[in-house]
Amino acid sequence: MHILRILSSPRGAASESNLLSDSVIRHLQQCAHPEPVTLENLDATTLAHVDDDYAHAVSGPHAGHQHTPAAGTLAASSRLIQSLDRADCLVIATPMHNYTVPAGLKNWIDHVVRAHSTFQITPQGKIGALRDRPVYVAMASGGPVAGPHARQPDFLTPYLKAVLATVGLKDVIFFTVEGTAGNGAMLAAARQQAEQAVAGHFGLALQQSPL
Repeated sequence: MHILRILSSPRGAASESNLLSDSVIRHLQQCAHPEPVTLENLDATTLAHVDDDYAHAVSGPHAGHQHTPAAGTLAASSRLIQSLDRADCLVIATPMHNYTVPAGLKNWIDHVVRAHSTFQITPQGKIGALRDRPVYVAMASGGPVAGPHARQPDFLTPYLKAVLATVGLKDVIFFTVEGTAGNGAMLAAARQQAEQAVAGHFGLALQQSPL
C-alpha cells in the first residue's frame, strides 16, 4: 500500500494536524500488515502558485490540447497529479485557517484539480477522472467547530468534500482535534478525543476486513 500525505501547516512536524496524521498512518500500517506500506510526504507550503502556463493549458480555445512540453507550474502540476494517482490512499494533514483550508493546501488543490486532466467538463457538470480511494483528513482547529460548543463556522469540511469529489475522490473521512488554542488540560483532552476517534474508526475497519 502506498500512502501520500499532504502536509499543509506552517508549523510543520510540530503541528497538531501533523501529529494527528501520524496516528492515522500508524493505524493504516497496522491494517495493512503484513502487506508492506510506503509513505510519501509532500509539504504543500513549499509549492509555487499556478502560473500563466498552467492557466493557458486549462482555459482558452486550446485548453486540453497541449502540443508543447509542459513548462512552469504546469509541469509541477503534472508531477503532483501523477503522485496522487499512484497513491492507494491519501492523508491530508491540515489546520483550519480563517474557517477554511490554509493557503498551502489550497495551492495543492489548485494544482491537482485540473480541467481536462483530473476532471472533465460536460453538459451534466464536472466529472472526476481519478479512481476513488480512501482520503483521511487530520484537521486541527483553534476553537470548537462541531457540537454544542462550536462558536465558529466550518467551511473547510464541506469545501474539501466538494473539491475532492470533483476529481473522483468521494470516500473522505475526517478526524479533528479541536480547541488547540485552549489551555494544557483542554488540549490534552482534545488530543485524546481525536485519538479515540481514529482508533475507533480503524478498529471497526479491522473488524469488517475479511480474514
